[in-house]
Amino acid sequence: MSPCSDISLTEEQVAGYVIDATREVFTTMVMMEVADDFPLKEPVSRFKCSITGMVGFAGTYSGVISIHCPVSLALKITSNMLGVDCDEVNEDLNDAIGEIANMLGGSVKQVLSKGGLDVKLSIPTVISGEDYTVNSLSDNDCVVVPFTVEGHTMLVGLTLKKED
Repeated sequence: MSPCSDISLTEEQVAGYVIDATREVFTTMVMMEVADDFPLKEPVSRFKCSITGMVGFAGTYSGVISIHCPVSLALKITSNMLGVDCDEVNEDLNDAIGEIANMLGGSVKQVLSKGGLDVKLSIPTVISGEDYTVNSLSDNDCVVVPFTVEGHTMLVGLTLKKED
C-alpha cells in the first residue's frame, strides 16, 4: 500500500520507515550493524551525556525525525563515518550526527514522495549535553524505535502528520 492512498499512517508503517531508513543508513554510510527492538510505549524526552540530531519535514507531511545516542556511541559512529579517530565532542561529531539525521530524513522523504507527494526537509539541528530535554510541541504521536549498536542503545523517533 502506498503512503499516497492513506489519510494517515499507522504506527506500524511509521516504525517500518524508521527501521528501514536506520538499517540502510548505518549499513551503507556508517558500516555498523543495527538491531531494532519494538517501538517504545512512551517517548523518552530527557537525555544524559547524549547527542541528538533532528530534521523536520514540511509539505504534504509535516513532522520530525530524530536520532538520540550516547556520546560514547556517537564518537564510534563519527570515527566510522570519517575514517579517523574521533574521541571528543567537537564539530566533526556534530556534523556526523547531523548528517545521519539528514540521511534518515532523506530516506523517509523518498518513501513519502513516491507518487508525487510534496515533502521538503529542513536543515539538521544538533543538540548535545550532560543533561537535556527534548519536548515535542506537537500533540501527534511519535514512534520511537530503540536500536542496539555495538552494545549501546540509541533511539530513532519519527513524528509524521498528513497536512489537510
